[in-house]
Amino acid sequence: MTTADAKRVLETALICTSQPLQVRELRVLFNDELGADTIRTLLEELQDDWAQRGVELVCVATGWRFQSRPEMREYLDRLHPEKPPKYTRATLETLAIIAYRQPVTRGDMEDIRGVTINTQILKQLEDRGWVEVIGHREAVGRPALYATTRQFLDDLGLASLDQLPMLESPSRQIEALASLAGGDGVQPELGIEASNDADGATAPAGADLDPGDAADAVTSPDLFPPTAPEPTDPAAPRSGDSASAADLTSP
Repeated sequence: MTTADAKRVLETALICTSQPLQVRELRVLFNDELGADTIRTLLEELQDDWAQRGVELVCVATGWRFQSRPEMREYLDRLHPEKPPKYTRATLETLAIIAYRQPVTRGDMEDIRGVTINTQILKQLEDRGWVEVIGHREAVGRPALYATTRQFLDDLGLASLDQLPMLESPSRQIEALASLAGGDGVQPELGIEASNDADGATAPAGADLDPGDAADAVTSPDLFPPTAPEPTDPAAPRSGDSASAADLTSP
C-alpha cells in the first residue's frame, strides 16, 4: 500500500465516522500493519492537505476528527439558524474554576468566588457532560472532587487541558471559555432560587448572585491566579508501537 492509498483510507474513515477516532482504532483499518507513529505522521500530512479548506482535521481529547473551521460558522448557521447557548456569569465562573484549578470541591469554589454556589449550576454543568465527580477528598464529610471531562475538551476542540488559553485576567478567562463553548455572550442571572446543600440546609435566596451576575461586561474580581493547569488529562494521546517509513512502500 502506498502512502497516498493509506492517507485515502484514513481520510475516508474519518469523514464517514460520527465520533472521533483514536490512533489505535485507526490501526485496525490496516490490520495493525502500520505502527502508531506512522499513523500519526499520515494524519499530520492530512492536516496539511486540508489546510486551505473550510474543514480541518484536528486531534481532540477522544481522538481525531474532521470539523468545520470557526470562520465557516456564520455561513453554516444560515442552514440551521440556532441561537448559541448562553451561560450565566456564575456558571462560567464555576466552570473556569473547575477547569483551571481541578480537582476542586464545592467548598473550594465557594471560597474562590466568595458566594454560595447554587446546586443547579453544578447540575447544569454535569448534565452538559462538562464536569464530573472523580473522587472525594479525605476530609470531614468527604466532599466530592469535581473535574472536567473528555466531553468538555471535545466540545471546546481541545486535546488536553494544556491547550486552555492562559490569560492573566480572570474575566478574560471566563470570556474565553464562553467563546470556546459556542456562546456569543454571558447571560445575566435572572432567577433567584434557594439552593440546597448536601446536608439539607438551604442557602438564602439569591445567595449565588453577586454584582457581576447582573450584566455581561462587568469585570470580575480575582477568582483564581493564572496558573497553568496540571497535565492530568487522561485523554492525552497514547503512544503505540513505533514504525518506520518502511511500513509504507511506494509502487
